[in-house]
Amino acid sequence: MTPREAPVPPAIAALPHDPRGYPIPAITPRGVDGSPTFAITGAARTLICAIERRCSICGTPMAPGPVYRVIAAAETEALAAAHAAGRTDATNKAPSPEPPGHRACMLFAAFTCPFLARPNARRGQDAEVMGASLARGTARGSSTETGSAVGGAVAGFADYEFSYTPGSNQVAFLFTGLTELRTHQLGADQIPELVAALADAEPPTESCPPYLLDDETAAGEYARVLLEAAMARSRAAGVTEA
Repeated sequence: MTPREAPVPPAIAALPHDPRGYPIPAITPRGVDGSPTFAITGAARTLICAIERRCSICGTPMAPGPVYRVIAAAETEALAAAHAAGRTDATNKAPSPEPPGHRACMLFAAFTCPFLARPNARRGQDAEVMGASLARGTARGSSTETGSAVGGAVAGFADYEFSYTPGSNQVAFLFTGLTELRTHQLGADQIPELVAALADAEPPTESCPPYLLDDETAAGEYARVLLEAAMARSRAAGVTEA
């Protein structure tokens, strides 16, 4: 499926595009010439989205309520089993570097991002979800536990927390309270649901801010400002409690 054929949320359509016509997510870092590096997520950009509660794909604000991720097969099975057992507190036990986004944006990411869409993509690092250990190198779209044909899911969570350790250059997320689990074998299985979601969606009231577009220096400087402000608030709170 080409970019022109795929249904696209308006906020994503408004993003800068690469020469092939693919939109560049807000968390994708840029080189000195402004070119995107799709294989990694930018720590500064991810931190901005986490602090300001912005969608990691389109860069616009996320309203209060559930947030969404695209998850792998074993994570999907673990969360589905917990939900079937009546465990409403279903969560990922180990921090994840993958930030949340809007439901429609994650439905779109499920079939356009090569790592998310391909069942044979490999996990980049270890993780633990509901007691299931997921080893680095495991195929994202297969379960070594059950051999299931499930390739993954778009999952909704009631809330998220995040942490940033100076020097680590990584933001880590914890998601709690499973609200929705839409499974798929291939990411393209989510296209009909995205079409339905877009038919009922309100037009976006904001666009992605300039500091999450092509200028990597602007992203880094703005992230530093946000981080310094957060640290100042933390110090002030400590003085007040003392």
